[in-house]
Amino acid sequence: MKKIRDGFILPSAAFTIARAKIRHYERIDKAPEVGDLVYGRVGYIGQHSALENKEGRIHAINDGTRAIFVVGNRYAPDYYEGLVPDDLPKQLDLLAQSGIVGVVKCKSSTVKDPTQVKIEGYVCDAGGKTLNTRDCNRIVPKTKTKRPNRAKLVLNIGTSMNSGKSTTAAACCWALTTMGHKVRGSKVTGTASLKDILLMEDNGASPVADFTYLGYPSTYLLEPTEVLNIFNSLDLKYANSPRNYWVVEIADGLLQRETALLLESEEVRTRIHKLVFSAHDAFGAIGGLDVLKSRFNLAPDAISGVCSSSPLGIRELQAYTDLPIFNSLQRDLNQLASILL
Repeated sequence: MKKIRDGFILPSAAFTIARAKIRHYERIDKAPEVGDLVYGRVGYIGQHSALENKEGRIHAINDGTRAIFVVGNRYAPDYYEGLVPDDLPKQLDLLAQSGIVGVVKCKSSTVKDPTQVKIEGYVCDAGGKTLNTRDCNRIVPKTKTKRPNRAKLVLNIGTSMNSGKSTTAAACCWALTTMGHKVRGSKVTGTASLKDILLMEDNGASPVADFTYLGYPSTYLLEPTEVLNIFNSLDLKYANSPRNYWVVEIADGLLQRETALLLESEEVRTRIHKLVFSAHDAFGAIGGLDVLKSRFNLAPDAISGVCSSSPLGIRELQAYTDLPIFNSLQRDLNQLASILL
């Protein structure tokens, strides 16, 4: 084993790992698993030129920057599909700014080739044990049984990534806290990135948490039981009081595997107090409404997202649906109150 010198970046994908545990690195004959920590140096700078640390600070990276990285999968139509490799190579692709590494299988033509990381070995603790984020869990509910009356769930879903879900969820947090309600905020699926839950926190939600608190760098390709366990663990931890609101974002779009899995689950469906649907444009919203009805038998209580920032987009939608449409950037408290309460 070789000692890891101070001065490395510890990224947000390794949220559950204490810096003091990181002591050595070693190349061993072991197949990588989701959540394994590896030590490496930035080689080629491609799409990602920064790393987000555990506090949400964005570090600029350079050729030779030393950091801890987390092996994982990523599903991002606007960026990459990346997977855990079968063995640990000498170089891996940086899949996300949060420090997730894997092998890119396909990418959007609108982004650059991935940043390359030279892998030195697996990260070990003082006793020589390899570290994995899934071995550390910051969410420990006091009970495993849900009370019948719980916090009201305001569930935010959308047509795709970058459809405006996070901004919409933040608007819901702002409106509810402005009206004097206690709000907890969570993101249940996606790829590690603190900015979405920090945006909820900036808009009044407290506490906030996501799947990284349970040790998952991402949720892509997790077993269905694991995805539901994330939802239920966050529910049990933060949504016990019927006096409070629990604002939740599910990443990506209706066609994504984990999103569909949650929307098909009765455990999730029966918890919904209000369902807010975000879309990038009016036509996407119209198509999404049909998919919500035909596949999931769900109807949202309101529409928002990027499409809501355009008066013409709102006009197009209003010709198709009577559902309320709220602008998540120019917020109307009275309108949001009528939707969310």
